[in-house]
Amino acid sequence: MSQTEPGDQRGQQQSWVGAIASEDRFRPQHALSLGALLDAGLPLALFTVVYAVAGHNLSLSLWVALGSGALLAVVRLFRREPLQNVVAGFVGLGIAAYLAHRTGQAEDVFLPGLLINVGYGLAYLVSIAVRWPLLGVFVGLVTGQGMAWRRDPALLRAFTKASLLWVALFATRLAVQAPLYFAGEEQLGWLAGARLAMSWPLFLLVVYLSWVIIRPAYRAHTEAQTEAAAD
Repeated sequence: MSQTEPGDQRGQQQSWVGAIASEDRFRPQHALSLGALLDAGLPLALFTVVYAVAGHNLSLSLWVALGSGALLAVVRLFRREPLQNVVAGFVGLGIAAYLAHRTGQAEDVFLPGLLINVGYGLAYLVSIAVRWPLLGVFVGLVTGQGMAWRRDPALLRAFTKASLLWVALFATRLAVQAPLYFAGEEQLGWLAGARLAMSWPLFLLVVYLSWVIIRPAYRAHTEAQTEAAAD
């Protein structure tokens, strides 16, 4: 990906990483598309509702969730969202449904999400410990600037602080949702509600706070690069 001019939105991917790298203003619509927002909650919310009103019919609830996920995938394709995002969303739902079907435990439909939070939380934590904060890696790849940010102490510190926010996000989700998961089926409604409340609202908050932390150092870094290129 070619390097974009400061503030030139057209050269950046419309994604949460691109939103963080934006130098002029924060654009939440780029951080989270409508399709991704619905993906984050609708299928499993429907699963929980159907499971409660249909006499704990696990198979029916899973089919409703998969059907809604397939419909959302089609809508996202018509909206020309990136294919990999659409496929990843539906495959993730499929894995969750398969796991719950195999174990016969309704709460296991939420297990992949918990494991994803564990994986991401550990990955961000390790990256901070080795001074390669993942947020900096993502932004460098999306903007085409590579890993030049590591030679800028101020930008390295900013990416480290922002990456700590993401560790806190994943840890908070686990702290709330893991006990509800291990409590079993009787806490299924609370687990579904907690997952929905802690998905896109917290995600957008952390993306915005990351942008606030990174923006000053990122702007100074790009200005320095522009001046160096002009010399």
